[in-house]
Amino acid sequence: MKVQLLDHERIDELHIKGYQIIQSQERFCFGMDAVLLSDFVRGKVGANVLDMGTGTAIIPILLEAKEKGEQFVALEIQHESVDMARRSVELNGLQDKIQVVEGDIKEASKLMKASSFDIVTCNPPYMNSNHGITNPELPKAIARHEILCTLEDVIREGAKLTKQKGSFYLIHRPFRLAEIVGLLLQYKMEPKRMRLVYPYVDKEPNMVMIEAVKGGKSRIQVESPLIVYEKDGTYTEEIYKIYGINSEKPME
Repeated sequence: MKVQLLDHERIDELHIKGYQIIQSQERFCFGMDAVLLSDFVRGKVGANVLDMGTGTAIIPILLEAKEKGEQFVALEIQHESVDMARRSVELNGLQDKIQVVEGDIKEASKLMKASSFDIVTCNPPYMNSNHGITNPELPKAIARHEILCTLEDVIREGAKLTKQKGSFYLIHRPFRLAEIVGLLLQYKMEPKRMRLVYPYVDKEPNMVMIEAVKGGKSRIQVESPLIVYEKDGTYTEEIYKIYGINSEKPME
């Protein structure tokens, strides 16, 4: 299906089911973290899924492609990103599967019915006011820094919208792990699975993925490390597999 592209926009391949996505270098393009989170989700056919802070709806599109849900709501506050997300949904013919809602994560439980989602996902801004230099370009700054919402906003609203025994999925930075776990427990979301992502096998992890279950029992499974790069700087076989790309062909 053809859709209109604005200046500075492009269409990128997602390497699964022929799906594509509209992106713009002037805004925040999706990164590996969104792709990894979509792979980490244990979704299933029939699940009702919410992605908070969806950007251009990359996570719902990937989850739908991987049959990790039936109906999807993609919540995003930035109007330009909402517009791109809706056109990406249209581009892939997914209007009956993915609904893009313009709204604030802090108000998510007022915009949607409480305890109505089997799965809630979020790839939130990683940095608060004490972490790093804020990007001078506002759309990119909003994606990286807690300008419009905090980690507590994300977990509080995610907890309210997740069904009892439903799952909340988050990807974040390991240096905030203690804060993440503390907030999850505060809002009755029990951490059940965790996987650390390492750029190289001999480096410190730079991402952590967590699944928390609403009302779950206290027991967490720490999965095997995910290594991104081989020593020579090429991607590992697992990363190629997650992206759905033959390792003999270079990734764009």
